[in-house]
Parts: sequence; C-alpha cells; structure tokens
Amino acid sequence: MGKVTLIAAAGENNELGKDKDLVWHLPDDFKRFKSLTTGHYIIMGRKTFETFPKLLPNRTHVIITRKEDYNPKGTIVANSLDEALEVAEEDPQPFVIGGGEIYKLALEKADAIELTRVHGTFEADTFFPELDEQNWNLVASEMHPKDDRHNYAFTYLTYERAGR
Repeated sequence: MGKVTLIAAAGENNELGKDKDLVWHLPDDFKRFKSLTTGHYIIMGRKTFETFPKLLPNRTHVIITRKEDYNPKGTIVANSLDEALEVAEEDPQPFVIGGGEIYKLALEKADAIELTRVHGTFEADTFFPELDEQNWNLVASEMHPKDDRHNYAFTYLTYERAGR
C-alpha cells in the first residue's frame, strides 16, 4: 500500500462546503491540488464526484458508493474505502479528496494530510474531521496572503502521521 494522503481545503472551523460546492474560489489552491494529484489515484465519494463538470485529467478516479449499477464512464467504482484503497494499491501515493464522510473514514488509514487552511469562517454543511494533534506532526507550512485573485488568505499545511 502506498502513502495514503488526504487532501482538502477547510475553513477555520473545518468547513469544506455547502450545497455540494466549495464556499471559496482559490485559484492557487486549485493549481496545487492539480500538481499534487496528477498521475495518481484520487479516491472520493459519489457526491464529490458528481460535483465535477468532467473527469480530472491524468488521474484515476475511484468512486466510493453504495449505489448498485453506478458506473460512470472512465472511473472505477468501489463499495467501501478498503476496496478503493485495494484498487489504488499500485499507486505510491493515492489521494483521498472528499467529501466529509469519506475523510472521516479515511483519517485513521491516512499517512499524510495536505490541508489548505482557509482563514475565515463559513456557513457550511460538510466538514473536515477534527485532527488529534497527538497523531499528526506538522512538517511544512506556507502562508498565502489574500490578494486580487483570492478573497481569503490561506495556509498550506502538510502533516505526517506521528509514529509511522
């Protein structure tokens, strides 16, 4: 099994989104997401997948769903997180990209987290799980200020699981 990495952008109170959409637009964070995940398996829940306008290029999409007969073209469908991770075992670094329920399930299996902390509080209906600081070491942090293309300042945070 490769290094399982959760990748997410979350507000100060772990907000991820509302009404099946992000509550911010951060072009530089999208670029970072693309550069980190290109060439890898991306594991997500069905609801997250259904927010995409099309498949993300140069990535293998693995969708977790309980829905029978769900089989979008160009994707791999799994019925559990364990099955999704098995499908992705040839990838040295599969990424779990959401949503909230999938992050909760994957947190205990994750080796690393790439978290973009958006500096603001937002109305949301989907949340990233609370991190137990004892289980995670912050190994990198890079601040990005608010600017003419970004309505919020944010910080890229890289965590690795403690004791692995």
